[in-house]
Amino acid sequence: MSDRVRDAMIPDPQTLDAKASAQEAGEHLVQPDVRAVYVCDDGRFVGVVTRKTLVREVVAAGMPPGETQVGGIAEPAHWTLDPELPLDEAFRFLEEHDAERVPVLEDGRLVGVVSRSVLQRRLAEDEPPLELDPV
Repeated sequence: MSDRVRDAMIPDPQTLDAKASAQEAGEHLVQPDVRAVYVCDDGRFVGVVTRKTLVREVVAAGMPPGETQVGGIAEPAHWTLDPELPLDEAFRFLEEHDAERVPVLEDGRLVGVVSRSVLQRRLAEDEPPLELDPV
C-alpha cells in the first residue's frame, strides 16, 4: 500500500483560537520559520493568517491589533488535502497549484500540514535505485 498524506504531514500544527488577537498572530509570525498561523474555532478549521493578512486587514485598515480577533480576518485556505490521499497524488496537486504548504483536514478539523518539499523528499526516498547493466 502506498504512503498517504497522513504519513508525511506535520501532525497537530500550532493553531490559534478564533478569539485570539491579531497581536498574538503577529507574535507568532515574527519568527522567521513561521509563514502562517492556522486558526480554529472549537477544533474546526477556520482559515489562515499570514503576514500579508495582518498588513491588509489590520495595519492598513487601521484596526487595533490587540482587539481584532483572528477569526474575523483569517482567510479560507485555497486548498486542503485529505489525510488518506496517496502521497504521489498530493505532490502532483501541490505542484500543479504551485502550493508550498497545505492544511490537512479530517471532518473539518485541522489534523496536519503537508509541505511540497517534504513530499518531494518522501517520494524520492521511495524510488527504487537505478540498476546499471553490467558492461
